[in-house]
Amino acid sequence: RTLHRAGIPRAALQLVPGRGSVVGAKITSDPRIDGVALTGSTETARRINRSLAARDAPLAAFIAETGGQNAMIVDSSALPEQVVRDVIRSAFHSAGQRCSALRVLFLQEDVAERTLRLLKGFMEELEIGDPALLSTDVGPVIDRDALAGLEAHIARMEQEGRIIARCDLPAAAARGTFCPPTVVRIDGIGQLEREVFGPILHVVRYAARDLERVIDEVNATGYALTFGVHSRIDARAREVFAKVNAGNVYVNRNIVGAVVGVQPFGGSGLSGTGPKAGGPGYLHRFMTERTLTINTSAVGGNASLLSLSDG
Repeated sequence: RTLHRAGIPRAALQLVPGRGSVVGAKITSDPRIDGVALTGSTETARRINRSLAARDAPLAAFIAETGGQNAMIVDSSALPEQVVRDVIRSAFHSAGQRCSALRVLFLQEDVAERTLRLLKGFMEELEIGDPALLSTDVGPVIDRDALAGLEAHIARMEQEGRIIARCDLPAAAARGTFCPPTVVRIDGIGQLEREVFGPILHVVRYAARDLERVIDEVNATGYALTFGVHSRIDARAREVFAKVNAGNVYVNRNIVGAVVGVQPFGGSGLSGTGPKAGGPGYLHRFMTERTLTINTSAVGGNASLLSLSDG
């Protein structure tokens, strides 16, 4: 209603609420649809892509911003206090429900123990509860199905003895879909078959000599959305940036700071097609180029060429 009052024609903007599996499937199979923009899971993007391809209709534009197995590499030169602050915000704020949230933290083994000790201490200070309160750091996850999946993952990690730290849920979180922020140990990013969409951080220790192998493992996941590196060695940060496949790379800061109209990325591979909403290429993705060429004979027989283009 606000957008309509602002002047956007009703014929140009409608809201159709409902389950994506029902409403989305119906809409995307309609031959009148010229384009689709999605923010959602990789699985949903695949379904929409198949639905659009199956239509007996002109090819539609499809922009998909999906998930990511987002990683952060921390070397021995990084400032531990800064790392912990940025890791907490990246992994646990918004209950880990951002597409750019940190999923896998690679800690150089030389600084791993101290960093994890500080991380545990910081986690003890987190306020879990009603997201309407300014004092709250971590709110609930979206629904009971999501919570069940996260709890099953935590239970599996606990059974394998991989839990490093886990927050206690306060009494106020007894009602609702709250998942405790949890840190678990894994041997490599390849152990994760899919994105764990919630406040669960996976930690991998690595030796300095294995940095290039770590980058190769991150790239091998097929996701290419967001990546972070903490290092006070400029040459190393630039080396990592040059080799990693990610639409947005953050150096010495949290990795959840993408702002519409500022970072023109959308990810690639399993993380979507791009470009990102608000980026300079976003609107053009929905446009079809049309060119009018006028060839007119002028005095003296010289040809005059006028080329006009509109969206």
